[in-house]
Amino acid sequence: MSEKSREIDEMRLSGTKNGKISVAVIDKPYGENSDSVVSIAIALQGNTDEPDWKVHLPKENIDSIISALAKAKESLG
Repeated sequence: MSEKSREIDEMRLSGTKNGKISVAVIDKPYGENSDSVVSIAIALQGNTDEPDWKVHLPKENIDSIISALAKAKESLG
């Protein structure tokens, strides 16, 4: 694979002692002909090189995901 990543941001994961959330753009994550994705990773112990969870989001879905997250945030009160 020719995967290359660019870190966009990293933040503290609320409710944990050392946890972090990292956001990155990964180019060609699934091989030469694949489109770039945004990767959101959660590392409970703070080691973002070995996250506990991660999700890859295609560019075409980002606006819908942001909208859904805003609605979820509102429902939390």
